[in-house]
Amino acid sequence: MNRFLPYLKYLRGHRTYLAFALVCGAISGLVFGGGLPLVTNRVFPHLFTEGVRTLPAHQIIGYALLIPLIFFIRALAGFLNNYFMSRCGIGVLEAIRVELYRQLQHLPLSYFGQNRTGDLISRLTADTQVVQQTITSSASDLVTQPLTLLGAVIFLTVTALQHEGVLMFLGSLAIIPACVLPVRYVGKQLLRRAAENQRLLGDLSDLAHQNLMGAREVRAFGLEDKEVEVFQRTTRRLFHVQLKVVKYSQILSPSIEVIASLGIAFSLYYAYYAGLTLAVFMSILTALFACYEPVKKLGALHGQFTRGAASLNRIEEILHAPITIQDPAQPVAVPGRLRGDLAFEGVDFSYLPGEPVLRGVSVAIPAGTVCALVGPSGAGKTTFANLVPRFYEATAGRVTVDGHDVRAFRLADLRRNLAVVSQDPVLFNDTIYQNLLLGRAGATREEVEAAAVDAHADEFIRTLPHGYDTMVGERGSLLSGGQKQRLALARAFLRNAPILILDEATSALDSQSEELIQAALRKLVVGKTVLIIAHRFSTIRDASLILVFDRGQLAATGTHAQLYAANPLYQSLYDRQHGPA
Repeated sequence: MNRFLPYLKYLRGHRTYLAFALVCGAISGLVFGGGLPLVTNRVFPHLFTEGVRTLPAHQIIGYALLIPLIFFIRALAGFLNNYFMSRCGIGVLEAIRVELYRQLQHLPLSYFGQNRTGDLISRLTADTQVVQQTITSSASDLVTQPLTLLGAVIFLTVTALQHEGVLMFLGSLAIIPACVLPVRYVGKQLLRRAAENQRLLGDLSDLAHQNLMGAREVRAFGLEDKEVEVFQRTTRRLFHVQLKVVKYSQILSPSIEVIASLGIAFSLYYAYYAGLTLAVFMSILTALFACYEPVKKLGALHGQFTRGAASLNRIEEILHAPITIQDPAQPVAVPGRLRGDLAFEGVDFSYLPGEPVLRGVSVAIPAGTVCALVGPSGAGKTTFANLVPRFYEATAGRVTVDGHDVRAFRLADLRRNLAVVSQDPVLFNDTIYQNLLLGRAGATREEVEAAAVDAHADEFIRTLPHGYDTMVGERGSLLSGGQKQRLALARAFLRNAPILILDEATSALDSQSEELIQAALRKLVVGKTVLIIAHRFSTIRDASLILVFDRGQLAATGTHAQLYAANPLYQSLYDRQHGPA
């Protein structure tokens, strides 16, 4: 229970509904726990006293209606309790998911490289649902069930004081602590199975996510049957684990009932020798039933807590993950645009400890420089560029912009002065216009369309059925690769940032449109500091500075002519694509 106390704060915004739900739950519990035994004790003797059948009809009807009245009050109060508690629960679910989603937005990119997307989605949806159910169930049952038990115990105590021999009858309640034994055993078993259940749900979500994202590749390589087989194996493992969860969840209630029946058996034995009347015995029996029912439900609630704890562990792995890239306590003020002077001073970087990706990189890139990054695959080019917008943090040394360490800027100020066009641009499932507007949220329609013209995207946009209001599909699936790339370039035109990072931005374009885009890029880079991550050497002919990377180190710097003449690695890379110069 203590694990969930910090999360009860999510109920604060629903205090009125929560209070009303708890009052209704208390009414339901007290009416059932005390009212029904009281009717059994006080009303039934009037109706069934031997030889007495002289009560008027209206009085008999009144007595008879007391029972449905009690159940009506209990049902109405129980319904209102469940309804308003569910309302609070939905609010709790919303709050937990939003906080979890907010945390995901601020975690460093390295976190997503270490965790599977499908599993993170499962935690955001399935695990939060389990935690929500646990919190709302506990808030309701931890009031209703104890008060039901309290009402029954009060009735039994009062009856014990009024009738000789009833006090020993309360010994039947001594069997209640024995109910703790199955609760503890089942709880331990359930925690392990519930954790495995949630993990397999994450695996299943991740398999489905990978398959749907790679639908074209699955069909191209004929992997349909293999994918189904893998998915089926995972669902089969999940099936067996879920059966175990059901087994341990459902065995608790019958176990408590069996233990409780021993108490009732003792009651029957003692009542016979104590000489209790049938009316007293029946009322006490009803009260005992009202005692054992809350114990059974509280045992089930323990199982819910156990399942919730397994999901909470998975959620807290995200909520408690350190946000290593944050705004500084006293950021450098950026009243306008940065100039774009870049410098790397003894920079080291590792994704994993002991496996350096960059080692001792030092270089100055003056503002307005078009700088190309070349080298073999895995040499550190993309990592080098990603350190500028602080997508990753240098493990040693520092990266500066205009003489200030990038860690001294607010992230929003730093990234507002950067535009990134990646090799595989991401478009959101919205209109073309809204996707372009991501470049600069406050831009006018005319500015958006002008940026599209500069990127040579306007001409194909206007041929679409709804023009700029055409939906692009998930990740831009309704557009060709070249069209998506042009939209990404249009966003960079619209942003007009002083620092531009191009990760092979023309790789998805056909040869016919590449010349047009190269012309657009020549216009885009004017007056900007540009980092071009180049895999094709045809894209770096306008570079004024070229950095050659080799196994995480900066092997050489210079112009094309200088490097081709003096650096064997650069010469071999160039000749491999174009032949000897």
